[in-house]
Amino acid sequence: MYLVNVLLFVGGLLLLVKGADIFVGSSSWIAERFGVSEFIIGLTLVSIGTSVPELASSLTASFEHASGIVIGNVLGSNIANIGLVVSTAALLSNVKTEELMLRRDGYIMLFSAFLYLLFILDFKISRIEALIFLLLYVAYLLFLLDKVKKHDEDIYFKDFMNYFFKFEYLFDLKTRIESGVRGRIEEKIIKENVTESSEETERKTKADKEIGAKNKTGNKIRTDNEIRTDNEIRTDNEIRTDNEIRTDNESRAGNKIRTDNEIRTGNEIRTGNEIRTDNESRTDNEIENEVKNPSESSLLKEFLKLVAGVLAIIIGARYFIEQSIFFAQLLEVPETLIGISLVAIGTSLPELMVTVSAARSGYASIALGNVIGSNITNTLLILGCSGLVHPLILTKISVYYITPFMLFISLMLLLFIRTGWRIKRFEGLILFLLYSGFMVFIFHFG
Repeated sequence: MYLVNVLLFVGGLLLLVKGADIFVGSSSWIAERFGVSEFIIGLTLVSIGTSVPELASSLTASFEHASGIVIGNVLGSNIANIGLVVSTAALLSNVKTEELMLRRDGYIMLFSAFLYLLFILDFKISRIEALIFLLLYVAYLLFLLDKVKKHDEDIYFKDFMNYFFKFEYLFDLKTRIESGVRGRIEEKIIKENVTESSEETERKTKADKEIGAKNKTGNKIRTDNEIRTDNEIRTDNEIRTDNEIRTDNESRAGNKIRTDNEIRTGNEIRTGNEIRTDNESRTDNEIENEVKNPSESSLLKEFLKLVAGVLAIIIGARYFIEQSIFFAQLLEVPETLIGISLVAIGTSLPELMVTVSAARSGYASIALGNVIGSNITNTLLILGCSGLVHPLILTKISVYYITPFMLFISLMLLLFIRTGWRIKRFEGLILFLLYSGFMVFIFHFG
């Protein structure tokens, strides 16, 4: 009886994850083709690419006024990222860490978690608090793109706090936008210069062809004069003696050979010039076509993929959330428990698979950076967007149990990062046991 609901739940999750991948790839390609700056692409698309499933499912739940699903999804994803994803990476291979990973991004992750705790003390997240989350997230991205890349020395958490409270991100955002506008103007000027250059080349090609035609006419006139001269010479030769005739014949033969060689050489030179002129003309035309006529078939293909990705996200998120609410009502458990288990684990599966692949290839440390960045994104971006759509109401289980455990396991992660600057296998096992024990406890308590 419930087979259809299970299939819709799984199918919705698959559509959601696959649609997110297609959407990020196609939208980045189209934005770059239309001259959108790399800064804007990185800020809006690439940075949230791995969190699109969580964002789409949380926004859909927020429109359905299912606050429990939103809170459970965000908290559950943060906990699963540490207790499931990081622990798996550590069990497969020791994860190397760095001091910067702790003192900058690690502390920012912890700060966002404590700020979340401060906001939920009244059992809700208002639109103002959601806006603060979003503002912090934008400041964090600008901080990474501007301050971190421009400084040779390491930039830490205290530098981020100064950056935020001094409103430096507003000036950096203005500078970035102005740079993007200037870049597009310069790109337009370059295209116009290429077009003018190709037109000038076409004019030169036509002029060269006209000169070549005149040269051919002049050669024909010279050939006729040579023929008449030869006839006169033959007439004179008839009057001369046999010795003079032989001598003259030898001279004519030599002249003829030289004349033939000159004619052939001239023809070869003209032919070579014409070939080079044609090749230059074709090359310039190809450049002009590349500038004026970008691949319309590729653009149409990527646009169709973009539309398909958006439809897959919308349809997948809708069925995924609807069936999550259905199972919560069927099992008579709070929506928060469904959010922290089915929804959170389902949307974290792609990150888990990437982590396993990275750990086997010897790049387990990459997974740790992705987890910290994903937790920051979940707290600041997803809660910010969902709270703006509709204020989020929290239950006692979220405030008294799930949130404190998220803070605890986050502190454990930062502690393990510091011990020897690597997360060892037994530390990964501890994180996994903590996660498993908490899930058993929370369902038993629920």
